[in-house]
Amino acid sequence: MGAFGLVEPESAGQRFENGGGGAREVAALQFRVVLHAHVGQRGDLAAAQPRHPAPAAGGQSRLLGGDPGSPRGEELADLCLVVQGTLVATDGVPEEELWPGLLAVSDVMGTGWWAAEAAEVGPGSTAVVVGDGAVGLSAVIAAKERGAERIIAMSRHEPRQKLARAFGATDIVTERGEEGVARIRELTGGIGADSVLECVGTAQAMGQALHSARPGGNVGFVGVPHEVAVDGQELFFSHVGLRGGPAPVRRYLPDLIDRVLTGAIDPGRVFDLTLPLSEVAEGYRAMDERRAVKTLLKP
Repeated sequence: MGAFGLVEPESAGQRFENGGGGAREVAALQFRVVLHAHVGQRGDLAAAQPRHPAPAAGGQSRLLGGDPGSPRGEELADLCLVVQGTLVATDGVPEEELWPGLLAVSDVMGTGWWAAEAAEVGPGSTAVVVGDGAVGLSAVIAAKERGAERIIAMSRHEPRQKLARAFGATDIVTERGEEGVARIRELTGGIGADSVLECVGTAQAMGQALHSARPGGNVGFVGVPHEVAVDGQELFFSHVGLRGGPAPVRRYLPDLIDRVLTGAIDPGRVFDLTLPLSEVAEGYRAMDERRAVKTLLKP
């Protein structure tokens, strides 16, 4: 979940850590994008460094020598939460039409970008996106921005298919499971995709992702796993790389914010339902029933 808003005038002049080793002074009525730090998600300080971008949940002590629950471990956990959950101020107040896009980059767009990075999507590559929710659709944007030549979106829902194509998908596959894998193989000349972005978290989605990748290809998984088990021996002989976990969204925010402000991307289009904050339950219900991709709540 992400958030954004204007800094109140009485907050002017205060300094905040930017999560990247520096600090900035907050100006009056300054717009800021806030990354939500999930309660209980604690990562290693080293995981926040450029070469180790992914936060490692539950690992706050093992790398740095403390035990979970110990004073040292709790101290490190607090520091890690500061690194993961920080705010990023824009140079001015963006046009209101850009606000949905800025909200998206603090959550689903950053997660989709991590899926593309984990799957090593690059120029000229073929990428498959498993999942047509807000994260999966954002992953299509990420694959396009990272230079994928062919982007295959797996979706059964026509409105989401249209949005996927608008975001850069070149092909749509409606089949799932073994039929879906067979269709991917057919589209890729029997080889499989260079990169597969798993954005669901189910056992079927993970199996579909792993079997859709070519030997030497990569799967980036960002869907929170639910009853997912991976056959180690099968993975070993497949020569498919597997990488994922909670997204290091803070690391991507400056770049993604700039892409939204310059009009390079428009991830705010995933918000297809707007409701007042008092109807938050209906917003979640609409997403659960797939009547909405993503709900935008306003005060």
